[in-house]
Formats: sequence, C-alpha cells, structure tokens
Amino acid sequence: MKTNWTAPLELVPGLTLGGEKLLLIAGPCAIESLEVCLQTAEVLKTLTEQLGIGYVFKSSFDKANRTSEHSFRSIGFDESLKILAKVRSEVGVPVLTDVHESAQVNSIAQAADVLQIPAFLCRQTDLLLAAGCSGRAVNIKKGQFMAPEDMCYAVEKVQATSNKNVFLTERGSTFGYHNLVVDMRSLPIMRHFAPVVFDVTHSTQTPGGLGSSSGGQREFAPSLARAAAAVGVDGFFIETHPEPEKALSDGPNMIPLGEMEAFLKVLLDVWQIGRKY
Repeated sequence: MKTNWTAPLELVPGLTLGGEKLLLIAGPCAIESLEVCLQTAEVLKTLTEQLGIGYVFKSSFDKANRTSEHSFRSIGFDESLKILAKVRSEVGVPVLTDVHESAQVNSIAQAADVLQIPAFLCRQTDLLLAAGCSGRAVNIKKGQFMAPEDMCYAVEKVQATSNKNVFLTERGSTFGYHNLVVDMRSLPIMRHFAPVVFDVTHSTQTPGGLGSSSGGQREFAPSLARAAAAVGVDGFFIETHPEPEKALSDGPNMIPLGEMEAFLKVLLDVWQIGRKY
C-alpha cells in the first residue's frame, strides 16, 4: 500500500495531527446541556495544555442511530449548534461533531471545526463529498463492517474535493451479536493512507447490549488504549462525562471526567515509548 500523506494535517491554524504531538478528541457523547459541555471542555483544555497534548472538543448534536426510538437523541439542532459555538468561543478550543446528511453540512460547518462521518455512513459518497467541500477537516470513522484497507476509498472521496485534511478513526469491528473487537493490524494498515485516531470508548461498546440501548465495558478501555498507543496512532478519541451514570447516551463506556488525568498520563507515556520503535 502506498502512503499518500507525508506531512501532518492542519486541523485548524496551530493544531496538527500526524506530527510530533499527540491529539486528544474528547467530550460527552451527546450534547446534553451547555453546563456539561463547558465543564468538560474547560477541564480537558487545562489538562491537555499541562501535558502538551493537542485538544479538540467532541460532542454529537444528534444521536441519529440509537437502538430505540425512545432513547434520547438531541436537545435540538439549532440549540446544539449554539452550544458548540459557545464552547469554541468561550473555552477557546476547536470543536468536532457528526454530520448525518449532506444537507446538514453547511450549517454544521459554521459551528464546528472538524466534521465527523459516523461509522455506519463511511461509504456514503454524497456525504463524504459534501463534507470535503465544506473546507473543514474531516474525520471518517471506520465502519464496524469495513476491512481497514478498504477505508482508503473513503479517504479518496474526500480528497477528490481537494480537501487533504482527512483522517480515520478506528472504533472496532462487529464480532457476533452485541460485541466489537479491535484488530490492532488495522491501525498501521490505515495509517498508510491517512493519520489514524483510536476510539478508546466506542471500542468497548456492546451495541444493543442492554436491550433497548447499547451497553459498554469501560474496564477494558485502559488495556485497548495502551495497546493502540504502543502499536502507533496519531491521536485518541475518548468520550467522557462528569457523571457517566447520569449521561443521556453511552454512559456505560464513557470515562469519568475525574479519571481523565491519570488515564491520559499513562497513554502519553506508552505513546512516547512506542514512537521509538
């Protein structure tokens, strides 16, 4: 496989991915309130500055693929985008959120610095092209059903718009019912054609594992994250919340905000050692 990226991506001015600095993409799974988003962003901004890690705040404006129609999806499109814009302006950090339809791209690109293509939509050509045309950096999550080498075609679709700021995130592959498994071979395979981020928390998810909602096994997050750091990635995607047990989405696999400092320090240590080999 031919490597088609040779220099770090500039996600926003002054923030790169794929260089000498580790990147963290982190925040609550879904936008629940301004208070939760601001608290999380402020804590993580301070922490990443202390550790010398780049930071992008993440939260979804709409959980469009929830297991049940009765599950929480969103506080509303307009209100969610206002909160993202406030986090960006008040905390002073770039923000990332998902896009689900091509028609949403222009509006979301006004509030977010990085557009994320959900795993289930990673083959949707029109959505990938629209995201690329936005001029924003694009994060494509590898589908749970995709071979890692086939993700090069998703990257090429975005790059066909002359947008080279595209990267990939590994979040595990479907393994039987209600289980995901991470093939660590996927990290160096995908890194041939784009920088790679490892999704620590979704990799521990058990889709539909609680019946009408997804479960999670966050106790495995440290092991998977250390393994990915040692194998070699450019960043980590971690969903976190001040009180995961009260979160409206993905609580079982989110890392408590109060545990993030210790968690990141270990990851950074392993990542730095891994880069020597």
